[in-house]
Amino acid sequence: MPELPEVEVVRRSIAPHLVGRRIVDVRTTEPSYFFLTAPAELKRRLSGRRAVALERLGKYLVADLDDGGRLLLHLGMTGQLFTSDAANRRLYVGRKRKVQSAGPFRPDRHTHLILGFADRGPEIVFRDARKFGKVRYLAPGVEEPRLAKLGPDALSAAGSALFEATRTRRAAIKSVLLDQSVLAGVGNIYADEALFLAHVRPTRRAERLTRVECVAIARAVRRVLQRSITAGGSSISDYVQPDGSDGTYQDRRHVYARTGEPCRRCKQPIVRKVIGQRSTHFCPSCQR
Repeated sequence: MPELPEVEVVRRSIAPHLVGRRIVDVRTTEPSYFFLTAPAELKRRLSGRRAVALERLGKYLVADLDDGGRLLLHLGMTGQLFTSDAANRRLYVGRKRKVQSAGPFRPDRHTHLILGFADRGPEIVFRDARKFGKVRYLAPGVEEPRLAKLGPDALSAAGSALFEATRTRRAAIKSVLLDQSVLAGVGNIYADEALFLAHVRPTRRAERLTRVECVAIARAVRRVLQRSITAGGSSISDYVQPDGSDGTYQDRRHVYARTGEPCRRCKQPIVRKVIGQRSTHFCPSCQR
C-alpha cells in the first residue's frame, strides 16, 4: 500500500500537471466501490473546473477546485496515479502479475479515472487493479469523515505527543504506529523501518515505552519518511512515480520484507512476526 512518502512524491509530481489546468474530459469505468461519488456526478462536477491547489493529508490527496469544491483521492493498496505519457512495466502488471506490455501506457479495464485538459497536454490517469482506491467529490462546505479522524501528520511526529498517546495503549507499538488517528501517513513499511532505527522491538506494549524511547521513535519516523521521499518512495509492488519511474527506497530497507536476511548492523537474521494481522519485520538483536 502506498504510504506517506509515495503519496507525497505523487503530490509533488502531479501538482504541476493538475493545478491551473481546466478539466474538459472526465472518463471513468462503470460504477463500483472505487467511486464514492457516482461516475455520472463526478463527470458533471469536474467538467470545466480548475484545481487551485493539491495537498496531502496523511495518505490522502485533496485537490482544491475553483468552485470551492474538493476532489478526494486515495490510492488504496494498488492505486497508481500518473500522467498519460508514463511508461513502466508495473503499469501493466495486473492481479495475476502478468506483464501485458512495456511500451507507452494504454488504458485498460483497471483504468478507472482519466482527466483530460483544455490545453490537450498530458492527461492524469488513476489506475487500480484491486479497486481499493477511492475517488470522491466534496461539495463546498462538505467535510469528509475520513479526514476528520486523522491525527498529526507523520512528517511532524513529536516524541512528546507520541508518549502521551501511548500511555493507555496496551497494544504493540507497531499497531499504534499504524493507527492513523495517532500519526497520519505511517504504514507497514515505514513503521518497521522506523522501529529498527529507534532500536525498539515492534512487539513492545506501547504503554511501557519510556519518554526517551518515544522521542527516538518519532525522530526515526520523520527520518525514514524524509529519506523515502528523497528516494522517490518504495516500488516494491505496484507503486510508480507519476512519470512512470520507480522509487528506490526499497533498495535501502533495513528490515521490511527481509526475512532471514542478515541485519545490516549485527548480521543476525531478520525475523518476521504477525502483529495485528500485519507482517512485521525486525532484528531480535538490535531491537529491544
